[in-house]
Formats: sequence, C-alpha cells, structure tokens
Amino acid sequence: MNDNPTVLLTGASDGIGFETARLLLAQGCTVIAHARTREESDESCDRMVKSGADTRRLRQAVADFTDLGQVIDLAVAVAETCPRLDVLVNNAGITGPHGRVLTKDGHEQTVQVNYLAPYLLTRLLEDALDRSEVSRVVNVSSSLHRGGRINWNDLNWKRRYNRGAAYAQSKLALTMMTTALTEFRPKVREAVSVHPGIIATGMLPGYSYRGRPVAEGAEPVARLANPWAKVLNGGYYDGRLPAKAAAAAVDPADVRKLWSLSERLTLFDKREL
Repeated sequence: MNDNPTVLLTGASDGIGFETARLLLAQGCTVIAHARTREESDESCDRMVKSGADTRRLRQAVADFTDLGQVIDLAVAVAETCPRLDVLVNNAGITGPHGRVLTKDGHEQTVQVNYLAPYLLTRLLEDALDRSEVSRVVNVSSSLHRGGRINWNDLNWKRRYNRGAAYAQSKLALTMMTTALTEFRPKVREAVSVHPGIIATGMLPGYSYRGRPVAEGAEPVARLANPWAKVLNGGYYDGRLPAKAAAAAVDPADVRKLWSLSERLTLFDKREL
C-alpha cells in the first residue's frame, strides 16, 4: 500500500469527525476534511493546524448534503484532485428537525443527509476507490438502527413524521448499505459500519442526555478508517468490537430492494462522473 494513503472524511468540522481527522493525520494519512460550508471548513482546518496537523496532508472539501448537486460537485472535485482514494468515511449526519423538512431535492432532510447523500457520494467515488489496494468504506451508524425500519411506502414521512423514527430509519439504511457494498459492489473491497457510542456531541440532545467524551467516540472510527488496520469485512462494530447488526441490515432481499430504490431516488444512473 502507498505510504501516504488518502482518506475522505465527511462531517470533519466538529465532533467525532474533527477528532477522527486529527487522529488520522497523526497516523500519517492525507485527510480530505469535508465540511458543510466554506466558513466551517476554514475554521476547523485552522484549529487542526494549530493543534499540530501537517498542512501538507490536510485538504479541504465543502458540500451541503441537503443539496445532492453539491454532493456531485464534491465527488467531481475529489476524483479530479485525488485519482486514488483509499478510504471513504461517511460520518456526516444530523438528528433531524422536530418537524418534517424537505430538501430542494424533495427528500425528507434526515434520510437525505444521513443516507442518500452518503450513498450517492460512495457510488460516484467507486472508481477512485477501485484504484486503491485498500478500497474501504466506513459508515458511521448508530445502535439506534436496531429500532429502525425502512418505511417502504413512505420513506419521506409524508404521514406521521417522527424525528426519532426518521433518524433510526436513516441509520438502518446506512448500515444496510454496508452489506450492499460488501455483496454487490466489487469496486469497494471492504465496508464496515460502526456505532461510536453515546458521545457528547452537538447531536446528543437528539437521543440522550449524557455522553462520553468526543475523543472516545473518534477512536473506534479512526481505527477502522486506518488503512493499515485489518477489519471484518461487512461487519458492524459497537465501538472497538464486532457486534450483531439488526436482522434487516443483513437481509438480502431488503438490502437489494433498498439499493434499487436508492438508485432511483438519487437519479444515480444519470449522475455518474
């Protein structure tokens, strides 16, 4: 493997993403640190540099995942500047608003930011991942995926929107994507999901009252994203240890159904690089 592996880390401007980026930089990786806005990107990268990050191995990337057009622009920029991508970490996520909100693409905000945007980004970067010996995708999931279900007839919650249920559905979908990448997509050689724990980030109020330090949540994510680390392909991790994912997350029929639905919802076939 190349001595200077490249990792694209989404949601790197704060919380677990920020600390994960710092850990990967310290391990010798080149990190493409994604943020939602240019202002957030500049501020977080300045903080990384002040804490000792090597500017030669830190790159910025900006995209608002509530706009799939910006996700496409992000994938194009990464592919143009980084022909070989070793690891993609789908970390960016939201707990979702208290009331149902639609994106400009017409999707409920939580399912788009937490699942459809990562799905589209991953698909668009398959060729860049395929050029790497590692070719790994790390999906930052949640133990709450076990309480989720895919609302096949109303994925966008037109009826009876519930913030917690929308979040659980989005994390279940992301975990199902891990299975799909392992079984259906030979260009991605390794894929894992990880629940980093109940961590004291800005998302904490959405599902709990007390959480562990952010650094403790970043550690298992960074370990799985480390290109030199061995992982259980297709596995779901609860912190550092492999655990059992929800039955729906590994059900072949449901996984394939979601994969096909995701292609249609993101218009993937019309958006290849």
